[in-house]
Order: sequence, then C-alpha cells, then structure tokens
Amino acid sequence: MTHDFTKGSLLGPMLRFTIPFILANYLQLTYNAVDSIIVGRFLGPEALAAVGTSNPLMTLLIMLLRGTTLGAGILIGSYFGAKEYDKLHRQISTAMLSGAVFALCLSLIIFVFADPILGLLQVDLSIRPMAAGYLRIIAFGLIFTFLYNYLSSTMQALGDGKTPLIFLAISASVNIVGDLLLVMVFRLGIAGAAIATVASEAVSCALCINYIRKHVPILNMGKAWFVFDAKMLKKTLQYGSVSAIQQATVQLGILGVQGVVNSLGMTTTAAFAAANRIDDFALIPTRSIANAMTAVLAQNWGANDQGRVRKGFRTGTLLDFCYGLVAGLLLYFVATWAVLLFTTNSYVIHEGEKYLRLIAFMYWAPALTNSIQAFFRGTGDLKITLVSSMVNMGIRFLATFILVMGFHFDIAAVPWGCLAGWLGMMLWEVPFLIHRYRTNLFGNNT
Repeated sequence: MTHDFTKGSLLGPMLRFTIPFILANYLQLTYNAVDSIIVGRFLGPEALAAVGTSNPLMTLLIMLLRGTTLGAGILIGSYFGAKEYDKLHRQISTAMLSGAVFALCLSLIIFVFADPILGLLQVDLSIRPMAAGYLRIIAFGLIFTFLYNYLSSTMQALGDGKTPLIFLAISASVNIVGDLLLVMVFRLGIAGAAIATVASEAVSCALCINYIRKHVPILNMGKAWFVFDAKMLKKTLQYGSVSAIQQATVQLGILGVQGVVNSLGMTTTAAFAAANRIDDFALIPTRSIANAMTAVLAQNWGANDQGRVRKGFRTGTLLDFCYGLVAGLLLYFVATWAVLLFTTNSYVIHEGEKYLRLIAFMYWAPALTNSIQAFFRGTGDLKITLVSSMVNMGIRFLATFILVMGFHFDIAAVPWGCLAGWLGMMLWEVPFLIHRYRTNLFGNNT
C-alpha cells in the first residue's frame, strides 16, 4: 500500500504516517534494549558494560547504511511524486545493489579489526574480549540490517509505513524469545544475545522481501531488481553519501562521548549504557516525526507544490515540539523505574537517574533541530544538514570532554554537552531557514 502526500489534507495523513514510524523505531531499539536488559539482569554489570561499549560502534555502521537508504529514499519519494516510474525503478535497484556490497564490506572490516577498534575506544581490558566477541557476531547481521532498512525505507517513501512495522514486530518477538532461550536456557552468555539479534534481523529481511514480491505492484520488479545504472548511482551517491556522512558524523560524536564516559570507570559506563537506551526510546518520536516530514516534503517538492512543503514543515514542527515538552516531563518522573529495568546495582541506578532527570529538561531542543533537518532533507539540501550535524557533535564532544577532564564532572557532563551541541546546531541552521522565508523559496501557494 502506498500513499500520495501531494493531494488532500496534511495533518491527518502525517499523523497516521508518523505513528508507524514511531512504533517501528521503538521495535528497532528493542533489539539492543532487550539484549541490555537480559544481559544486565542475568549476566551482571560487566556484561552490560560490554554490550554498551559495542553498541555505539554498531550504531555507527547502521547509521552509515541508513544514511545511504535515506538519501535514496529522498530520490524515490521525489520520483514517485513526479510520477517518473522508469527512473523510480532504476533508482530502487541501483541503490539496493550498491548498498548490499557496502554492507558486506563493513561486516568484513569489523570482524577483522574488532579488537583494535575497541582499544581506540578505551574499553576496559576486563571486558574487551567479551565486547569483541559480541561485536563480531553482530557484524554478520549487517547485510540483513541494510536490506530490511532499505526495503522498508523504500515502502515508506511510497507512503506505506504499516507493513514494515508488522514485520519488525515479528522480528522483535523472535529477538526476545531468542535472548531468553540462548542466554537463560542454553547459557551461551553474551554471544547468545548477539546470535538472537542477528537471527531476528534475518527474519525481518525475509518477511519484507516476500511481501514486496507478492503484494506491492510498483516494487514487483522481477529481474529489474538487478539493473545497475551507473548514472543513477552517481546521483544516489550525491544524496546518499552526504546523508551517510551526516549519520556517521553523529555517531562518531557519540563514540567520542562514549570514550570520555569509559574513562570514568566500568560502573559509570554501565549506567550510561542503561540511561542511553532509555534516552533513545524517549527521543524516538521526535526523530520519527522528522522522518515522516521528510517523506511528505520530498513528495511535494518533487511535485513542485511549495505551498504544501511549507504546510508540512509547520505542522511537523508543532507536533515535534509538543512531544518534546511532554516526553521530558514524563521522563523526569519515571527515571528511577526505567533504570531499574536494566540493573539492580545501586550506583548504576543513581548515576543513570541523574543523567535522565537532567536531560529530560532539554528535549525541546532536539525537537526543533530534527524538524529543521527534516525540511532541508525533504527539499534535497543535504549540505546544510551535514554541516549542522558536524557542528552538533563537535560541540557535544568538546563540551563533554572539557567538563569531565577540566572540571571533573561525572555523568552529568553528557546531558550538558548534548544541550551545547543542539544549541550550536540551531545557531547554524536557523539563519538558512530565515533566508528561505525572506527569499520566498517556500512559495505563496497554499
């Protein structure tokens, strides 16, 4: 099922389209969150820290892959909005083939260089072998991660957000059952959690492929799935490479922050691992609203209806900002219970609670930056989003580093560093946004 956002009202369709995005992202996070909960509860804080230090690196690789799919998704949405179906099909196949090769190369690199990479991140020697083993197993699932994210991103660009959600729900269930069996019953330890994650990713990928083959006519391309268009690849790389670099920049900043946190000791690392999972869950809706905005704006930009681009941006920004305020308020009051899901260690709970209650007051900032980023992505201006991400993560890392190393802050340095990064990001982006209004690039048609 596809949806044409170039016609009819915007608020209702955007809300309906955003909800599957939110649920899908929540389910995506359950892969790592369930691992962390089961590992922390049944294998101890050392195992929790090992998973926590491995996850930022894997997220970096996944963000690289998602960046390529996001860039391709913008082109797909634009071609779909413009009704250029021949270009649409060649875009889909070319991006799929090139992305699969890229995913396989990343898997090989991680398998070979897991130990030195963890050394660069200052992972404690006591947990480094455990973290390396977990990392190598997870790396095998990157090809499944790419294929699922690419196919679901393609369907979302065409207006179908529900079907990928259903498949991801099934996959998440497989992951939970696999974790319980392999960790608690078969006693495979941290490796069991990694195996369950890879298996669940393979399931979501297989379900997506089978559904598209049978039920999505516009994507039922047969042999055309294997058509490679060098000219189309060049255009895809122009969008996808910028988007991938942007996603990688964000995660590199997070890796830098992780390295600073690791210097505070294993128990603080465990607290950050738990609190960061909760923080990710709380911020999912703001990112999902922004993703839905990107799809809506890309289709209308392709249809050259700049008035609807303006409406979509205004509507999405209001939704995102309201959510940020409500989510921050709720997180402040449930912080202690949320951390208790991951551990019973009193110090870890105390540090995790401190992190969450502080950052809860800052959620209005990412709501605004995500909305502005969605506008520039949806209208194809990815250079601004790339530089803004670099500004954000550079300031975030430097602020956290200075607060910890210079002023001897504890885990509280991380939320303050995040706020500094978000404010720096807005200082960069807002002038460009104002320029769009002043030069009337939004258009006057409503």
